[in-house]
Amino acid sequence: MGKWQIIGTKIQNRFKLFSNEKMRRNVLQALPFWLASLLTGLVAVLYTRLFAGAESLLYMLISWHWWVLFVTTPVFFFIAWWLVLRFAPFARGSGIPQVMAGIELATPKHNAVVRHLLSLKVAVIKILSSLLMVMGGGAVGREGPTIQIAGSIFRFVHNLVPSSWPVTPRRNMIITGAAAGLAAAFNTPLGGLVFAMEELAKNHLRFFRTALFSAVIIAGLTAQALLGPYLYLGYPKVDNPAWYVLLLVALIAIVTGIAGAILARIILRIMHWRKNFSVSAQIVFLITSAMIMATMGTLISHFALGSGKELMNAVLFGKAAEMHWYLPVLRVLGPVVSFTSGAAGGIFAPALSAGASMGALMANLLQLTGSNANILILAGMVGFLTGVTRSPFTCAILVLEMTDRHSVIFHLLLAGMAAGMVSLIIDQKSLYDHLKEDYIEAALLMEKQNEIPALTESESRQD
Repeated sequence: MGKWQIIGTKIQNRFKLFSNEKMRRNVLQALPFWLASLLTGLVAVLYTRLFAGAESLLYMLISWHWWVLFVTTPVFFFIAWWLVLRFAPFARGSGIPQVMAGIELATPKHNAVVRHLLSLKVAVIKILSSLLMVMGGGAVGREGPTIQIAGSIFRFVHNLVPSSWPVTPRRNMIITGAAAGLAAAFNTPLGGLVFAMEELAKNHLRFFRTALFSAVIIAGLTAQALLGPYLYLGYPKVDNPAWYVLLLVALIAIVTGIAGAILARIILRIMHWRKNFSVSAQIVFLITSAMIMATMGTLISHFALGSGKELMNAVLFGKAAEMHWYLPVLRVLGPVVSFTSGAAGGIFAPALSAGASMGALMANLLQLTGSNANILILAGMVGFLTGVTRSPFTCAILVLEMTDRHSVIFHLLLAGMAAGMVSLIIDQKSLYDHLKEDYIEAALLMEKQNEIPALTESESRQD
C-alpha cells in the first residue's frame, strides 16, 4: 500500500465517527476539491508575483539601453520555445484549449493521454516559458496559463485519492480546477463560475455544483489572503454616462467583436502554416517574431509589449485622450506574433488590452472624456475578448469584477452579446474550440503510436 493510500485510509477511518453515511461520503468527496483549491490559490499568487516581476524586469531593460531588446528578446523567446519543445509540448500557448481537450478526453478509454495535457511537469514548464516570454517583451498573459496550471493541480490531487474513497469523476475535478484557476488569476469568483458554466461544464454542472462553488471560494480567498482584496483594474469612473453612450457601446462591440474573431483566424492560419516546419525553420520563425516585437517595443511604443495591463490602466485613468491610432494595431499584432511562437503564454489579457485600446481610440475620435470614455473602453475590452473566446457572459462578468463597476453591467452585457453575434460572421467557432480539436487530434495520435506509458493504479480508476 502506497504512502498516500495509507494516509487516505487513516483519514477515512477518522470520518467513520460520523453517524450519517451521506455526510461522511460528501465530506470525503469534498476534501480533494478543498485541498486542490488551496494549492491552486497558493500557486496562483506565486505565479502572479513572478509574472509582475518579469514585466518589471522588462521595463527596466527598456529604460537601460534602447537597443537591449534586440539582444534579450530573441534569447528569451528561444529559451521559452525550447523548454516547451523539449519537456512539455502541450504547455505551449494559452492553456485553456488544453484544459478543454483534457475534459473531453477524461474518460476511461483515454485517461492516459490526459497526463500530457495536464500534469505538474506541464505546469512548471508553463510557468517558466511564459515568464521568459514576458521578460522578452512577448504580448502574453498569465490568466490562460493559470487555468491549465490549476487543472494540472486538480488532476494531480485526484490521482492521490485512495481507491477506497468515494469516486470523484476526473472530468469534474478538471472543470472545477479551471474555474478555480480563473477566479484566482483575476480575483473574479463569479467570472470563474460563469466560465465553468458557459465554456466548460455544458450540460452536467448540476452534478457537482457544490464542489465547484466551494473550490472557487477557497482558491479566491487564498489568493486574497496573500495579495489582499485587490481589483485587477482598480475603480475607473463610470457614473452618469450620457444616454447616447449605449449606442456607442453597441458600435464598439461590433468593431471589436469582428476584430477579435479576425485575430483568432489569423493566429490559427499561422499556427497551421508552421505546423510542418522543420526545427531550423521554426527557429528562423521564432527569431523573426522576436525581432518584430523588439522593433515595435523599442522604435514605436513600449505599450506594444507585455500583457497590456499597463495600457489598460493608462487609458482608464485619465490618458485615453493620448491614445495614438497605431496602438490598437500594435496590441493586435503583438499577440499574433507572440502566441504563434510555440512558447507558453495566454491571450486573455492581451485581448483585453487590444479592446481597451480600440475603445480609447474611438473615445478620442469622438472627443469623449471621463465616464463616457471609460464605458467605451470597458465595452471594447468585453467585445474583443468575446470575439476571441465566444463567451460573452464570462467576458462581461470578468470585466465587471475587475473594476467593481456594477452600474454598467447592462452596458457590458450588451457589448458581449453584440460582439458574440457579429463574430459568427467571421467564424462559427472560437479560437479555443479550434485549438482544442488540434490538441485532441495530437494527443490521440500519440496514444495511437504507443508513445504513452502505462497508467498507475490510481490513474486507471474508472471515471
